[in-house]
Amino acid sequence: MTYDPSPSYQHRPPPPPPPYAPRSRTHRAPRRDPLGHHSDLRILRGAYRWQRRTATLTALGYFTLFLLLSAYAPGLMTGTAVAGLPTGLLLALAQLPVTWLAIALYEYTARRRVDPLADRIRKEAELDARREAGR
Repeated sequence: MTYDPSPSYQHRPPPPPPPYAPRSRTHRAPRRDPLGHHSDLRILRGAYRWQRRTATLTALGYFTLFLLLSAYAPGLMTGTAVAGLPTGLLLALAQLPVTWLAIALYEYTARRRVDPLADRIRKEAELDARREAGR
């Protein structure tokens, strides 16, 4: 038995790409800073990052505290707090208001820090677009 290295079908490799042709320098647009490196956008990204972290850590921090108390302080969680209800149940029921607090904190920081920056950047972009259209 001999090995035949040729394939049983006709295979042709794809044609090579055309050679790179640099553009003419006469048609180049004026150099501008990339939009993602604009200082206002950096500030906006930082404000939005702070907003996300604050709201997330509020909700997840409470939930983590609840889990840690459940695992490492069962005596505290099974003890009675108010009207014979166990402390663990009251802390579990408090997760809903803490989640609402995280949402309210997110909304508040959005209105106070992020939205004004985004509005200012949007207005500047509209002005730039009008200037470019007027040329």
